[in-house]
Amino acid sequence: MPNDDRMLAKAETLIEALPYFQRYAGRSFVVKYGGHAMGDPAAARDFAEDIVLLKAVGINPVVVHGGGPQIGAMLKKLGVESTFVDGLRVTDKATAEVAEMVLSGGINKELVGWINQAGGKAIGLSGKDGKMVRAEKVSRTVKDPDSQIEQVVDLGFVGEPTHVDTAVLKTVSDAGMIPIVAPIASDADGQTYNINADTMAGALAAALGAARLFLLTDVAGVLDKDGKLLTDLTPADIAELQADGTVSGGMIPKLQTCVDAVEAGCEAAVVLDGRVPHAMLLEFFTSRGAGTLVSSAGEAV
Repeated sequence: MPNDDRMLAKAETLIEALPYFQRYAGRSFVVKYGGHAMGDPAAARDFAEDIVLLKAVGINPVVVHGGGPQIGAMLKKLGVESTFVDGLRVTDKATAEVAEMVLSGGINKELVGWINQAGGKAIGLSGKDGKMVRAEKVSRTVKDPDSQIEQVVDLGFVGEPTHVDTAVLKTVSDAGMIPIVAPIASDADGQTYNINADTMAGALAAALGAARLFLLTDVAGVLDKDGKLLTDLTPADIAELQADGTVSGGMIPKLQTCVDAVEAGCEAAVVLDGRVPHAMLLEFFTSRGAGTLVSSAGEAV
């Protein structure tokens, strides 16, 4: 393509994005960052540039990051044994301390560094800062393989958000900075809990009334039984897909996070492939889109 044609294509892309810039200026986007992008410097750089661009056009991004593999690696390095029940890690006191160290320390500050290098002003936080997130202990039930009776499993220091105070996030965003949130929070008694990053992001998106919740994954989105990407879903659609077995495994809790966030005040949620360069921008700022968007029936998004 001649140089003039390339410049024209870039100009047309900006024009295509203009209505989105105008519509969502001043609104919040909550982004759960994890998976492949966290282990790839090039992908991390692309992600940081996307976040800085969102801030530059007047949108307020809030990033929530995971770190399961990094926690596992540190536990192994420190010789802390992990136990699992039905595939779920039991977070004892020692594990919880390592999780907070890794999430609020190394991972959080590394991501802050990437965004600062890309020209943004990022600040690292956790749910404990400013009493942003109040948590409570969570438990899960599993079926006994012999009796098929549901049994309650104590997962230790694993929690879920019960209340979000958005004051800190709004103060940081209004000051021109980008909050980077580690999924750690405490309960009313000051006990610290590790929270699933998707769940944390969904809770923040709901409390902020965010325009978008983005869950970056290592898959293209939600696929039908023929492997074709489903681009638009409602909570009712998701219930049907789960009932007929189209959606299974780890995608179920991700979609439940999307449904919970949308039903609690987030305008729309998107599951998309974080391995694709600038996937988040392609989803939001072009008519082509990317990933699977979840919104309430009939809602214009």
